[in-house]
Amino acid sequence: MTDSTVLKRYPNLDSLLADVRACRACEAHLPKGPRPIVQVGEGARVLIVGQAPGARVHASGIPWDDASGTRLREWLGVDANAFYDPARFAIIPMGYCYPGRGNGGDLPPRTECADLWLDQLLANLPDIELTLLIGAYAQRHFLGARRKASLTATVQAWRDVAPRYFPLPHPSPRNTPWLQRHPWFEQELVPVLRARIAQVFG
Repeated sequence: MTDSTVLKRYPNLDSLLADVRACRACEAHLPKGPRPIVQVGEGARVLIVGQAPGARVHASGIPWDDASGTRLREWLGVDANAFYDPARFAIIPMGYCYPGRGNGGDLPPRTECADLWLDQLLANLPDIELTLLIGAYAQRHFLGARRKASLTATVQAWRDVAPRYFPLPHPSPRNTPWLQRHPWFEQELVPVLRARIAQVFG
């Protein structure tokens, strides 16, 4: 990726997405090679910003195509048909390719994706009314100083940034203990989130 490519002016969203999906900026660092996975469509009203694709999503090429996605759709109160409609939901993780495994799970998302592409993608999504910030990386990027000292504190203070943003924990099954320790999330936040989704889509 060169500076001239980054500064390129795109005539439409399709041409931008073609370059995003062809990106090889951090190929040398990706154990399974590059496979940028995003879902973006004109007119999308809800933006979902997660961490980075896992190994299963890398294999299928479908965002949130795993148990985490099943739980996320339950939180939102939508089925797969609605979720995978790019005219409704844009899905842009902080890292677009599977970053590989570390000692405690998947490695953090690489920063090249947001540096190269995020602002350009967001500029092509003027109709976004609601942004879901899933995990600390998305919350740090979008909330800045409004983010609290921990993910739990940030999620617990969701009313401070709603209805534009909803900070969420990762819906991975590995986070089930977190959900059990914080029952207020599913009792208080999730019903409001579902209502907000319903409001956005009328």
